[in-house]
Amino acid sequence: LLEKMADVSLKEAALIVGVVAACYWNSLFCGFVFDDVSAILDNKDLHPSTPLKNLFQNDFWGTPMSEERSHKSYRPLTVLTFRLNYLFSELNAVSYHFLNLVFHVVVCVVFLKVCKLFLDNRSSVVASLLFAVHPIHTEAVTGVVGRAELLSSIFFLAAFLSYTKSKGPDNTIVWTPIAVTVFLVAVATLCKEQGITVVGICCVYEVFIAQGYTLPVLLDTAVQILRGKGSIPFSMLQTLLKLIVLMFSTLLLVVVRVQVIQSQLPVFTRFDNPAAVSPSPARQLTFNYLLPVNAWLLLNPSELCCDWTMGTIPLVESLLDVRNVATLTFFCFLGSLIVFSLRYPGDSSKTVLMALCLIVLPFIPASNLFFPVGFVVAERVLYVPSMGFCILVAHGWKKLSNKSVLRKISWVCLAAVLFTHALKTLHRNWDWESEYTLFMSALKVNKNNAKLWNNVGHALENEKNFERALQFFIQATQVQPDDIGAHMNVGRTYKNLNKTKEAEESYMIAKSLMPQIIPGKKYAARVAPNHLNVYINLANLIRANESRLEEADQLYRQAISMRPDFKQAYISRGELLLKMNKPLKAKEAYLRALELDRTNADLWYNLAIVYIELKDPTEALKNFNRALELNPTHKLALFNSALLMQESGDARLRPEAKQRLLHYVKEEPQDANGYFNLGMLAMDDKKDMEAEAWMKKAIRLQPNFRSALFNLALLYSQTAKELMALPILEDLLRYYPDHTKGLILKGDILMNQKKDIVGAKMCFEKILELDPNNVQGKHNLCVVYFEERDLIKAEKCLVETLALAPHEEYIQRHLNIVRSKIASLGATEGSSLPADGTATAAAEEKKNSFQNLKEVKNEQKTTQTTVDNNKGHSKNKKRTEKNNMDKDTPKKSTKEIKDIEKKRVAALKRLEEIERILNGE
Repeated sequence: LLEKMADVSLKEAALIVGVVAACYWNSLFCGFVFDDVSAILDNKDLHPSTPLKNLFQNDFWGTPMSEERSHKSYRPLTVLTFRLNYLFSELNAVSYHFLNLVFHVVVCVVFLKVCKLFLDNRSSVVASLLFAVHPIHTEAVTGVVGRAELLSSIFFLAAFLSYTKSKGPDNTIVWTPIAVTVFLVAVATLCKEQGITVVGICCVYEVFIAQGYTLPVLLDTAVQILRGKGSIPFSMLQTLLKLIVLMFSTLLLVVVRVQVIQSQLPVFTRFDNPAAVSPSPARQLTFNYLLPVNAWLLLNPSELCCDWTMGTIPLVESLLDVRNVATLTFFCFLGSLIVFSLRYPGDSSKTVLMALCLIVLPFIPASNLFFPVGFVVAERVLYVPSMGFCILVAHGWKKLSNKSVLRKISWVCLAAVLFTHALKTLHRNWDWESEYTLFMSALKVNKNNAKLWNNVGHALENEKNFERALQFFIQATQVQPDDIGAHMNVGRTYKNLNKTKEAEESYMIAKSLMPQIIPGKKYAARVAPNHLNVYINLANLIRANESRLEEADQLYRQAISMRPDFKQAYISRGELLLKMNKPLKAKEAYLRALELDRTNADLWYNLAIVYIELKDPTEALKNFNRALELNPTHKLALFNSALLMQESGDARLRPEAKQRLLHYVKEEPQDANGYFNLGMLAMDDKKDMEAEAWMKKAIRLQPNFRSALFNLALLYSQTAKELMALPILEDLLRYYPDHTKGLILKGDILMNQKKDIVGAKMCFEKILELDPNNVQGKHNLCVVYFEERDLIKAEKCLVETLALAPHEEYIQRHLNIVRSKIASLGATEGSSLPADGTATAAAEEKKNSFQNLKEVKNEQKTTQTTVDNNKGHSKNKKRTEKNNMDKDTPKKSTKEIKDIEKKRVAALKRLEEIERILNGE
C-alpha cells in the first residue's frame, strides 16, 4: 500500500518541473558569487590536470584536510560534480546553475514521493509545490555552492525511502533495503555532512511509524520488563536489531569522518560566530534565540540575507532581554507538537512526528547547540528542515480544507502563499546575479554586519573602483572597529590608490589588533590564517623602501613564529631575501615551504629562480621541470625555462625550448615576449624567414618593442636586406632616440648602401652627443670625415679615438693610412682621397660594428620579484619582468663564435686589399 501511495504520476512530475522552471529560470543568468569564488573559481581540484585523488584528500574549498587552515568540510562527491561541469564548460556559470536547477527538480520529485507516505495525494502535491517555490531555497539553488545541500538531500531522501522497504511480511526484516540505506547515507554524507542525520529519522520511523508504538506504550513495556512482569516482545527485539545495525553503521561513518578531519575542528573566529566565544549565559541564550529566528525565516521569508555573521544578530546577554519571549514561545509550540505526536496514535500524529523529525534532526549539526559552527544563521542549511515545515503546512491546510466553512478561504490562502513565494523567489534570484547586487541586497536587510560592507568593497575593488570601495571598507571599520580584515582591506585599497602612508597606518592598526607574540607560544587556534596576511601585506608595502628591508624581514619572521605552517610567509620571505642578495637564505625559506606543500608549482618555480641567482642553471632547470610536472601550463616556468635552455648555448635543448615557448604563446597569445624569443631561437638556428615572421608578430602586438625592432633590423642587415632594415630602424629610433646600436646600424646602412654621408654623419654625431666616449661612434664619424675628404679633421678625429681605445690596432692602422696620404699629397687643404677610401673605413667599421651588434642577438629578459596582493590574500610569485630593454649577453655558443670569427677574417682580408690600393701598391 505504501509503495502504491508513493508512486509519482507523470502529470505531478511535469507540474513540479514547470513550477521550478518558472521560479528559477533567471538563475541561469547569475554568475559566480560569494562562496562560489573560493569553491569554483579558485579551486584547482576542478581542473582536469589535478589528480582525481586530490578530491578525496582536500576539503570543499581545495585545501588539504591535513592543513590547520582547512575548513574541514569534506564533500568530495559535490566537488566531483563541479569538476564534471568544468570538464564540459570550464567556467561558464550557466552550466553550473542549470545543473543546480535540475538537482532541485529531482529533490522536489523525490520529496513528493516521501510526502505520499504520510499525506494524501493532494496534500503531498501541496507540500511539494510549497517546497519547490519557497524563497529560503534561493541560496541553495541559485548559489552554486548550495549544490552540496541539493545532492545530499537527494541521497538523504533516497536512503529514507529505501529504509521504508525494510519491513517484510509478518514484520520480518528485509536486509537488502537496510544495506542500500547505509550505502546511501554514506553517499549523502560525502555530499554534505548533514546527510548522516537521516539515520535518526529512520530510527524514529521504525519505532513510531513502522511498528506503530507510542511513547506511553513504550514506557509501559519498559516498566513491565524492569518489574520482571514480562519479556521483550519478538517484534521489539527485531526492531532493536535493526536499530543496532543502523546505529553501528552510523558510528562507523562518524569514526571515518573524524579520521578524515584528523580529529581537528576547523578554526572559527568571533567574527564568524560571536556567540560561540561569548561567556555564559550569553552563549546559551543567543544560541537558543537563533532557533526561533530560523523558524521565522521559514514562516516569513520576506527579508533574506546572504550573510548573517558578525553583528547581524546582537547577542542576547540577559534573561531580561525581550527576545527571550520569542525563544520561550518557540519551545512551547515545539514541545506541544512533540507531545501530540508521541503520545497519541493515529495518522495525524504520525505525520506531525515525521515532519518534526525532518525539521529538527537535520538542523542539529547547524544549531550550535552541541558544537560551534562557522556561521550564526545560514539560509542554505534550512533546505532539508524546510521539508518538514512544508509537510506541517500541507497537513494543516488539509485539516482546514476539510471543513466546509473554511474550504474556500483555505484554497485562496494556499494560492496566495504559493504565488507570493514564487514571486519572491524569482525576484531574489536577481540578487545573486553579481557580488555587488548580492551584498547590496544584504545591506538593505542588515547594516550592522561589517562583513557585508567589506564584501561590497571587494566587489567594487574587482571592478577597479577603488575610491568607492574605500568608502565601504572604512564603513566596515566603523561598524566593527576590531575587525582586522576590514583594516587590512582599507590598507590594501590605499595602496592601490598609491597612498602608501595611509596604507601603512591602516596595516599598523590591523597589526595592533592581533594577539601579542610571546616566544614559544602557539597561536594556531586563536589566529585566523587570513588575518596573518596583515604581516605579509605590511612587509610587502614597506619593502619597496630599500632602507626598510630588514624591518620587512622581521614581519615575515613574526608571522612564521605565530604559525610555523604559514606557507605564504616563507614564500614572501624567500622573495625578500633574494632582493637582499641572500640567495642561500632564500633557498632555505623555499625548502621549508616545500616541506609544507610539495605540490605547489609556484614554490618549485621560485626555487628555480634562486638557483639562477646562485649561478646553477642545471638545478634551476630541474626545478622548472618539477613546476611543469605539477602544472604543465605554468606560464612563468614555461617562459623562463625556455630562456634558460636558449641561454645555455646547447643546440640539443633548442627544440624543447621552442616547444615550451610555443606552449607559452598558446597560453599567453597577447604577450609579445613569447614571439620575440621564438624569433631569437630561429635566428640561432639560422631560420631567417621563421625568425622574421616571429619578430613581426611581436612588433604587431607591441609596436614599441625595443629588442624586437632592433633584432629584426639586424636580421635584415645580416641577410643582405639592409634597405628593408631602414624603416624598422626609423621606428626604433622614433620610440628610442638614444638607441646607440640602432644609430650605429642605421649610419652604417646609410653610408654603405644609400651613400647618404650626411644622414650617416647625423647618426654618429647623435651617438657622441649621448656618449662622447663611444669608440665605435667616434671611429665611424672619423670615417665620415675621411669620406668628406677632410684629411686633417679625419686625422685629428682618429687621434682622439685612439686615445679612447689605445689597444685597438685597426684605429692605429687607419691613422697611419690617413697620415701617409696627407704626407703624399703635401697636406694640401681639401686634399681628396680615392673613392675606395670610403670602402676602407666602411669595411673596418662594418667589421667592428657587426661584431658588437651581434652581441645583442641573444639578449634575454631579467628576472625580479614582484608582489601580488589580492583581497588581503597574498599570492606572491617569483615573476619574470618582461623587460624590453636591450641587454648584452656574454654567453655565446661555440658555433656562434666561429661564425663571428669567419666574418671578421673575411672583413680583414678585404681591408688588407683596400689598404694596398690606398698605399699605391
